[in-house]
Amino acid sequence: MKRQLGAAALILTLAASGIAFSGDIYKWVDEDGHVHYGDKPVGAQSERMSIRSTSTDAARIAAQAQARAAAHMEAREAEATAAAEEPSEESLRAMALERPETCEKARADMQRMVSARHLYREDDSGERVYLDEAEMQAARERAENQVSDFCG
Repeated sequence: MKRQLGAAALILTLAASGIAFSGDIYKWVDEDGHVHYGDKPVGAQSERMSIRSTSTDAARIAAQAQARAAAHMEAREAEATAAAEEPSEESLRAMALERPETCEKARADMQRMVSARHLYREDDSGERVYLDEAEMQAARERAENQVSDFCG
């Protein structure tokens, strides 16, 4: 029994000392110019990296995440409140100055949609996705609504 306890203590001591030395990281560049990292030095050009690590404080991380979420929610509420408020006179004047230009653009878009045989949109990768009849009709109706909004 004593022999087994002694062996177990020796194994634990060796394992603990192995953990202490397993943190060395080396960096080297090969003849092709590629950077490599490893736990053993390779040749004379290997450079020992100084890397420090600490354990993560889960409570601190959770508090930071909660604070970010609360700040995000406050920002969204502020945006919603600002959107619900009446526009200022300055913004109304700016919209009135932009209205003729916006009207012309809306009319040109509507004319293009009415005269086009096929309409398409671009997906995330930039590829054309052609619209079916129902989608084309909906796009034309949106264009007509924009003309009535900006030109009417």
